[in-house]
Amino acid sequence: MKPVVVFDGECRFCTWSMNRIQKLDKQNLFAYLPRQAPGIEERFPKLADSDFNTGMRLVVTDDQIYVGADAVHQIYRRMPPFQLVAWLYRVPILHWVFRSGYALIARYRHLSGRVTCDTSACDLSFGERNVMTEEQNKTA
Repeated sequence: MKPVVVFDGECRFCTWSMNRIQKLDKQNLFAYLPRQAPGIEERFPKLADSDFNTGMRLVVTDDQIYVGADAVHQIYRRMPPFQLVAWLYRVPILHWVFRSGYALIARYRHLSGRVTCDTSACDLSFGERNVMTEEQNKTA
């Protein structure tokens, strides 16, 4: 099974980022799925309670899931020629910088200059939206 990159498909910044990664993935090493794809929770049960506001997921096996900056590192360390510089992520101060930078970008991705969210998709996690939808359906 190919590792699967799971991202928030309702976020334009996330989709734009995945398109860039896919273009760099010349060897087609990964499968790419939006978080909202039908059947994804059945395929990857551990993603059911994931807050995608913390970042994308890289599912390598059912028990091996990387989140956020760790996922980005795992993607690029597998992808030529980027694996030649991916070791920089392991340098302690750079590791902290990459993780902090990713967390900041993930949190404010809807404010990104060229990519804006047209909906409230970037404001709430997928799980929060599902809870709201369920509550709305109960009252209807």
